[in-house]
Amino acid sequence: MAAPRCIENLEKMKKECVKVDGYHTNSSIEQEKVEAKIGEIFEKFATSSMKIPKLQRDKHLAYLNKGLKNLSESYQCLDASRPWLCYWILHSLELLGEKISEEHASQVAQFIGKCQHPEGGFAGGPGQYAHLAPTYAAVLALATIGTKEAYEVVNREKLASFLMRMRSPDGGFLMHEGGEIDVRGAYCAAVAARLTNIATTEMFEGTPEWIASCQTYEGGFAGIPGMEAHGGYTFCAVAALVLMGHDRLCDTEALIRWLSNRQMRFEGGFQGRTNKHVDGCYSLWQGGVFPLIHKILNSYGDNAVSTKCWMFDQNALQEYILICCQSLNGGLIDKPGKVPDYYHTCYCLSGLSVAQHFASGNLATTSVLGDPSNELVPVHPVYNIGVECAFQASKHYSTLPVPSL
Repeated sequence: MAAPRCIENLEKMKKECVKVDGYHTNSSIEQEKVEAKIGEIFEKFATSSMKIPKLQRDKHLAYLNKGLKNLSESYQCLDASRPWLCYWILHSLELLGEKISEEHASQVAQFIGKCQHPEGGFAGGPGQYAHLAPTYAAVLALATIGTKEAYEVVNREKLASFLMRMRSPDGGFLMHEGGEIDVRGAYCAAVAARLTNIATTEMFEGTPEWIASCQTYEGGFAGIPGMEAHGGYTFCAVAALVLMGHDRLCDTEALIRWLSNRQMRFEGGFQGRTNKHVDGCYSLWQGGVFPLIHKILNSYGDNAVSTKCWMFDQNALQEYILICCQSLNGGLIDKPGKVPDYYHTCYCLSGLSVAQHFASGNLATTSVLGDPSNELVPVHPVYNIGVECAFQASKHYSTLPVPSL
């Protein structure tokens, strides 16, 4: 079991802080503040009696189970994201190995059913407009529940009709009728279609080429062509290309260069864009792209990639999440000084799982930093739900015919 970097050599780590060469900017000043705060936490941990990081599993479970049953008034601003809340909480519980009761599973499935629009797709809440983002979240939440009742909530014929209506002539997807087009739409549509077995050639004609046009000179992907590379868009773009079997359209070498430079040398976590701060959610949005890269490289033939770990510092990411991102009262956070929320809890845990589990080709290894009980359930690299949940959902829907349009 490897010791955390901050115990082995904190002074050496400090040399990895961002260098400003005597010329300060607003962003460099803020970066120094973040590094100072994280440095204090690393130093406190290194000098404490706790020599190995521990996932506060019981506190996180209590936080998540409470949210599944009742949310505070502060969540009113997320009234248009209710399937997302279901997904974030259910997936986090799944990663922690927690099974919800049959009663709660049925209640959540029925609620998500109320979010389904009469003309197809899912809305952010009952009575709202259909939108690709909550459609994605709803499908994944139902797959995570994994019961026959949950699977049958999805009206596949109307979902297919909704996805076709969201298509644009160039292959992109509107997020909602009259809404914006970006790579999130393509990814959300691809996930919903592939997992429920409604995808057709017509539905995604031109989509891979449109996604490829979003790769920037930096190597990451932007939301639309010509914009800045961003971690969330990059995950969506690469995962969608993998789902559609067109991952070779990606400039993998440039992507690896950009991604590997997004892991912060001192903090250990990932930033979302060049010259930005570390953020726990990018543990998945950036870290989760590396398994997809291995898949792409392995498609080029035997020995295309021979590494026995992901191409980032897995222990450093685990260290950042376990030491810097756990709230004392349960839930996980963006960075020290922030408050916990279900979004960051979901994606911090997802990234932690990616960092713990390596699987490429015929090789699979587990590397858990700290207490062995820190190990989480492995995630599916494309869907970001449990591997077994993804398998069972695909198995169920594959027995059903693809709807004709």
